[in-house]
Amino acid sequence: MKNRFLVSATISSSVAMTATVVSTLCHSPASAQSTPSAPAAAPAADDDLFQSFGGRAGLTALTDDFVERLTVDKRTAPFFESVDKAHLKSQLTDQLCELSGGPCHLVGPSMKKVHASLDIGKRDFNALVEVLQDAMDAKGIPFSVQNRMLAKLAPLNREIISR
Repeated sequence: MKNRFLVSATISSSVAMTATVVSTLCHSPASAQSTPSAPAAAPAADDDLFQSFGGRAGLTALTDDFVERLTVDKRTAPFFESVDKAHLKSQLTDQLCELSGGPCHLVGPSMKKVHASLDIGKRDFNALVEVLQDAMDAKGIPFSVQNRMLAKLAPLNREIISR
């Protein structure tokens, strides 16, 4: 437990991933104006992280659990009250797939645009990251693999945190 929160603090900017989720969840397919995702033209050269999550099926199972947890956690639930869960799960799965070196591609508006009106702070991001860590723990994803994904998500915080 101590290590988990150390990682959360060390990679607090990985909450940006959380913000990505929050943003995606807060917009229905119509309001997000995103187009369906499509596989990338060629598989990534290094898909080790993607494979460590169990490929597309593993990421889908993770995001299903993650989204359900986000909607019931008192810290994150308000961001997801009017969200199209199926759309959110699809977008989040594509994002994690792409970031992990899988053959997916997230299609839609920029992270900055999607999150601009949500007034997301660091505390909100940290809550999302904790919920993501809980979901990854529940799926038995090794700590080192979790950290590698969080490191991929961390740079997104600059596009998501607005306060």
